[in-house]
Amino acid sequence: MTAKSAGPWRNLVTEGTNPRSGRLDRLGPSRIVGLMQSEDRAVLAALRRARRSIARAAELLRETYLSGRDCHLFGAGTSGRLAVLEAAEIPPTFGTAPRRVRAVMAGGRAAVFRSREGAEDRLEEGARGANRVKRGDLVIGVSASSVTPFVRGALARGRRRGARTILLTASRSPGLSRVADLAVVLEVGPEILAGSTRLKAGTATKLALNQITTAAFASAGKAFGPWMVDLRAGSAKLKDRAARIVAAAAGVSPREAPGLLSRARGDVKVAIVMGRTRAPASESRRRLREADGDLRAALERPPDSGPKIGRRRR
Repeated sequence: MTAKSAGPWRNLVTEGTNPRSGRLDRLGPSRIVGLMQSEDRAVLAALRRARRSIARAAELLRETYLSGRDCHLFGAGTSGRLAVLEAAEIPPTFGTAPRRVRAVMAGGRAAVFRSREGAEDRLEEGARGANRVKRGDLVIGVSASSVTPFVRGALARGRRRGARTILLTASRSPGLSRVADLAVVLEVGPEILAGSTRLKAGTATKLALNQITTAAFASAGKAFGPWMVDLRAGSAKLKDRAARIVAAAAGVSPREAPGLLSRARGDVKVAIVMGRTRAPASESRRRLREADGDLRAALERPPDSGPKIGRRRR
């Protein structure tokens, strides 16, 4: 293969060879597992080094959400599946409308379950996927290599449409400042199976996405202390969790919590205000509305205070 035919991947660390795995095929399962666990230490080290950029990404997502705009994630292969997983988990965890954080996978929905080789090479497809992006939205491109055409096409189109842009990657390639407003680079080094970025790069990406979304939504009023107070209790497990959250956060007995939830029509925040203040559901709901959904602010506000003019959320 010539340098020209090698394309932009030739010198990427994500395509490099790990010197510790030169005899991987001869190590046997036990030693391979040990090697992988040793290599995985690089994941946390990379996240620590990228802490400031991860925090900045969380701030951008928080600002986007509070302004009423949407977040769009784009990715291919493992990176795209991680983006889809993150977007799918936001509504049940934080009670947001599905459109507020959505993911677009190279190759479409079918590629989530079965690999579609070549879909990531279509820059135009990424650009078309970003046609729904509006001014003030946030576009997050997830690409282990940083050079995936589908992701770069989406980021470029998003920028032209007035969105802020973030690239989440495991490879520091030249010119990243021209690709996105913010680059979050997780330098985990080469994989023990060269080029298999579902390993360390994928693990680091998953953790970084968790950190970005959790930090953004928890600080945007979607958490109260350690509790997810905007969760959607759509299963028996979540209904049980909601009751336990109300009991702990409102300081009421486990027996009283389900009744509060029932009178609050399943709204955990309303039930907590009811439990803490002994106000009826209508008054508790009004206090939350005037505090723009911020539970702590609603609890700290005097009952007769006027409405708050603040942030826009859905």
